Amino acid sequence: MSKGYLKQIHPVLPVKSVIKAIDFYVEKLGFKLAFTDTSSDSGYAGVTRDGVEIHLQWHDEKEWIEGLDRPMLRIQVENITKLYKEYKTKDVFHERTSLKETPWGTKEFAFYDLYGNGLTFYRDL
Repeated sequence: MSKGYLKQIHPVLPVKSVIKAIDFYVEKLGFKLAFTDTSSDSGYAGVTRDGVEIHLQWHDEKEWIEGLDRPMLRIQVENITKLYKEYKTKDVFHERTSLKETPWGTKEFAFYDLYGNGLTFYRDL
């Protein structure tokens, strides 16, 4: 008897505007729109880039609590330096974003999307 096999993961990020989130991921981060169930700010959509698919789900403004921890994604990439240089020109970094080697054996950089969801891009050393 074979055991279950985990094939993919599609994280769902909370957003205040699906349309603005799609624009950020497509125009700033180079993703493509995979699907959407809406043409308004509320709804659900998916974006893809290479082998990664992220889902974006609208959450009512009343559900957002200031200071509440947001999800943090770690996305393994090839050519980390090229991706860093690409995103550096897109005005998405915060003032402390840098490409660095970590004590846990990765080279990585991180920043937040429009709604405070964390995105860390890394490769193993």
